[in-house]
Amino acid sequence: MNATLKSISLAVLLSAMASPALAASSVQEGHSGFAVWAFLGFCALIVALQLVPAALMLIGILKGVFAKAEKPALNSAE
Repeated sequence: MNATLKSISLAVLLSAMASPALAASSVQEGHSGFAVWAFLGFCALIVALQLVPAALMLIGILKGVFAKAEKPALNSAE
């Protein structure tokens, strides 16, 4: 019983000592510089430019799917 009490006391003590370490030391505010915003803008530009060929491809696929099927030409030689 004495060993169990000591181990429980040790666990409570260690938990109490670890609690302040889990807290944030200060409030961090976002102070992103120009380089960060330029990088994010460049990434957004790449994504936007990739949407143009994707949209053109989608339009081409939709035209092909919904186009009327051509009638086969009748061969009059037979």
